[in-house]
Amino acid sequence: MTSSNGLLLIDKPAGVTSHDVVARVRHELHQKKVGHAGTLDPMATGLLILAVGPSTRLLRFAQSEVKRYTGTVQLGVTTDSLDADGEIIDEMEVPALDAQDVQRAATAMLGAQLQTPPMVSALKVGGRRLHELARQGIEVERTPREVTIFEFRVTPSSDRTRWDFDVRCSVGTYVRVLLSDLAGRLGTCGHLTALRRLASGSHDVREAVTLERLHERLESGESVLLAPRAFVEHLEHVQVDEDEERRLRMGQMLELAGNFATSEIAAVNSAGDLVGILRRRGEHWKPELVLPERPTSGRG
Repeated sequence: MTSSNGLLLIDKPAGVTSHDVVARVRHELHQKKVGHAGTLDPMATGLLILAVGPSTRLLRFAQSEVKRYTGTVQLGVTTDSLDADGEIIDEMEVPALDAQDVQRAATAMLGAQLQTPPMVSALKVGGRRLHELARQGIEVERTPREVTIFEFRVTPSSDRTRWDFDVRCSVGTYVRVLLSDLAGRLGTCGHLTALRRLASGSHDVREAVTLERLHERLESGESVLLAPRAFVEHLEHVQVDEDEERRLRMGQMLELAGNFATSEIAAVNSAGDLVGILRRRGEHWKPELVLPERPTSGRG
């Protein structure tokens, strides 16, 4: 097993689960400790953020990021999963629509709102995955969540029943529910036929590698991991000296010079490596988590 430690951006293909990608990366890196942030459904493609080794403790920072998606909605047909992987359960006429009317309906959906998770999802209720219950024909009450839609653009295609979209939304947003709700506002029903995640926070799919390219780069001895610091670039940073770093690694609190706007900051050493995450405790800063002193990447 290698001592890989860091962030890995994968461009997930269609037809595989996020768990399948994690399993493949574990095999490629010979590393058991691999996790991911932000599940993508099997039909979806695009950016999947993975953490390797001790950096899995930093995954929560990737979980909370704003995400951007593009895709296509098919109007007039709905499925039990609200995407192309589901079974058709209803069909409706599609009224005459022009681009301005559709965009107005999408714009009206901007901002904070409550969204009910779909039954066909990985969300757990009572300790069981909703999709497992759905396969048994069981429907349970789901608590609506507050989500925020920051941008929502919809454009026509050559087929009047298919519309392309581009959306920026908060973590926890089900895009297929959003598009189904849009179809309802337009007087019809609909489901996703394509979905691609383009970005999550500061991370972009253009920086990601496919699973095939990952294998090729590892075979040629190239580095594939970003440093753990890439998980927390959005946090305020403080540089600690050797004595402060030693104290943090011993679990001791520090009194730091400078004003910090937030209660959680990232501590880096003189080499620019992430030492850990600190949380404010009165006038001091307590190490909330500390990473290994000299993370190495092995094949990664």
